[in-house]
Amino acid sequence: MSGQKLESRTRRKLRIRKNVHGTVERPRLTVFRSLKHVYAQVIDDDTQRTLCHASTVGAAGAELFKGLSKTAQAKKVGELLAGACKERGIARVVFDRNGYLYHGRVRAVAAGAREGGLDF
Repeated sequence: MSGQKLESRTRRKLRIRKNVHGTVERPRLTVFRSLKHVYAQVIDDDTQRTLCHASTVGAAGAELFKGLSKTAQAKKVGELLAGACKERGIARVVFDRNGYLYHGRVRAVAAGAREGGLDF
């Protein structure tokens, strides 16, 4: 990623984070996307703890995501994260797009999480 692109995303990220804060009742769902993978985690900012996470990386993920497009993989990550949140009793979150446009894989993670039962 070029320096200017990364700097612009970092500025957008900080601008978003001024307003988006995760609490115990409503933790923050944040998304990170690399060129190959998608990572999503639910964070309680008050205690600075990650409550649950899901990504396309890992031994179990290799066969689970095989043959899917990157957007379909992102949607599956959202569904897996929603399932992990339900196990922990989390139903409502705030969405943090992490400086990325709400488009493509970021949007797919959000759609998958909503379909999985998360409310945001």
